[in-house]
Amino acid sequence: MTDDERFMLAALDEAQRAGAAGEVPVGAVVVKDGRIIGRGHNRCEALQDATAHAEMIAITAAGNQLESWRLEDCTLYVSLEPCPMCMGASLNSRISRIVYGAREPKAGACGSVVDLAAPQGFNHAMTVEGGLLADQSSELLKGFFRQLRAKRAAQRGSEPN
Repeated sequence: MTDDERFMLAALDEAQRAGAAGEVPVGAVVVKDGRIIGRGHNRCEALQDATAHAEMIAITAAGNQLESWRLEDCTLYVSLEPCPMCMGASLNSRISRIVYGAREPKAGACGSVVDLAAPQGFNHAMTVEGGLLADQSSELLKGFFRQLRAKRAAQRGSEPN
C-alpha cells in the first residue's frame, strides 16, 4: 500500500464518520512530512454552516496544529473533488498538493466544472491528482443518497425512486 492510499483511507474513514452522523459522507486529512496534522468530515448539518465542509475543517485543524495558516509542503487528501470554496481555502493556505477520490460533476473545482488549481495571475499553484480510491468514495456517496431517498419516500408513504 502506498502512502497516498493510506492517507486516502484515512480520509475515507472521516467520510464514514460524516455519513454515520447524517452528513454527506466526505472526509479529508492534511498531511505534512508523512504525518496527519488535520482531520475533518462534513459538518454542515450539525453546525448549520454552509462552510463546514470536510476540507475546511481539516485545513483549520492543520493550521491550529502548526500554529500557522500557511500549510506549505502539505497535502490535502479528500474523498470527493473539492468545490470552489474549498479550492480557494487550499490556495489561500498554500497547500502544495491535493489528492482526491471521486469526481464531483456538479461542483468540482479541480477540472470537473472549473479548474482552480492554478488560476491565472494567482501567486500560488498546487498539484492535483484525482481518482485515488474513487470507487470506494463513490460507493459511500451513492449508498448515502440511496438511503436518504428511501427515508424521504417512507416519510411520504411512497416507493423510493
